Amino acid sequence: MKKFFKYVAFGFLAFLIYFGITTYPKLDLISGFSAKSMASGHFLDNRSTEMIQQGDNDIPLVRLAKLGYDDIGKYATASVYGLKKRKAIYREGLGATLINDDFDATKPYEVPKRTKLNNHLPFPYGNVEPKDTIFSNIDYKKLQAAVDNAFDEKGQKNKRTRSVLVIYKDKIIAEKYADGFNKNSRILGWSMTKSITGTLFGILQKQGKMNIMKPAPIAEWKNDKRAKITLNDLLHMNSGLEWEEQYDKICDATKMLFQAEDMSRSQLEKPSAFEPNTHWNYSSGTTNLLSGILRKQFKTHQEYLDFWYSSLLDKISMNSAIVETDMAGNFVGSSYGWATTRDWVKFGLLYLHKGNWNGEQLFDESWAKYVATPTNTSNGNYGAQFWLNAGGKFPDVPKDMYYASGFQGQMVAIFPSNDLVIVRMGLSEEFDFNGLLHGVVSSITAKSTK
Repeated sequence: MKKFFKYVAFGFLAFLIYFGITTYPKLDLISGFSAKSMASGHFLDNRSTEMIQQGDNDIPLVRLAKLGYDDIGKYATASVYGLKKRKAIYREGLGATLINDDFDATKPYEVPKRTKLNNHLPFPYGNVEPKDTIFSNIDYKKLQAAVDNAFDEKGQKNKRTRSVLVIYKDKIIAEKYADGFNKNSRILGWSMTKSITGTLFGILQKQGKMNIMKPAPIAEWKNDKRAKITLNDLLHMNSGLEWEEQYDKICDATKMLFQAEDMSRSQLEKPSAFEPNTHWNYSSGTTNLLSGILRKQFKTHQEYLDFWYSSLLDKISMNSAIVETDMAGNFVGSSYGWATTRDWVKFGLLYLHKGNWNGEQLFDESWAKYVATPTNTSNGNYGAQFWLNAGGKFPDVPKDMYYASGFQGQMVAIFPSNDLVIVRMGLSEEFDFNGLLHGVVSSITAKSTK
């Protein structure tokens, strides 16, 4: 019997050592992810704790976190086995922010000034419910089968699609939502937010306020080899700066998103590893650095906050959209953009129409070509804050398709030669995008009449 207890004690000690080495260092990140996810999902989209646990937080290790929220105090908390408790606060207009123990949540804060378009036009150029439009060149049975196939059947949980929306010639031709979601549900785009951030540089360039070919305006780089890095290099993820982005471990990206107070500095402080434009390396830190650069283009923080909405999001009536901020007041341009599926598709339509929104040119037509042109060393897979199919990642999809992409399979896919935009929101990285996109495109023949 003594030997038995000895083995049990030894096994328990071995478990504690293994847990301490492999998992304990991650608890702060796990709790941080969970608290932030709870606050955003609950306060931005009215999701229950159960829905968030079974959906947004249904990720290995993240499942360990225990969640809680306070509707009166507008905050959410999370911890793992009572350890490493983290807190995220919700502020109207700014969304949810993961905070540290030193953050003063009672301090007054500025919020973006929003303008809701009310022109009585039908979707997408207004908010009037669109009428059904029938195109003679669409095989609607084939189209619906492709969309239906993107969703799990009852009892399944592998495709995990939340919504699919298809726009052809500015008209909705297919739209479907999973249980618990609808056209008014705000859904996190994750890294699709990068494409929004990049677009703001195109808008400023059209306004004559920025030249992306010039060196990045960063004082800390002026006296070392980083001085050669241009805004163009940053937009292309081709700066040569050190960065590690791997979400199943503690890395630069996870430390930035779940520990940093000022996310705009996480990439700024990294040294060069390569010459600019010689080594493509995907980096959320780079996009948050770009957000910080944008902030410095304005005299006041209020102007910076307003610009994202007045020049882009509210301009194209993405009125549900919100980009959340970090503790320092920077928009987390890499990852924290929320919008309804219908509003995400408007962003794709803006690019389909090369920056023209209902007669107003928000960025030059050349900008759409710029973001969709492969950057050096990306093997045709990346442009400027957009992903590309030029390298044939999706073999049965037109190569001129380019797309905003986010963690867990968020996508706004733009098809210039097909007059088509497809949005898919969900929770699975393994989703068959090639099948969905090909199924939709192949349901539409060349000629079209209404």
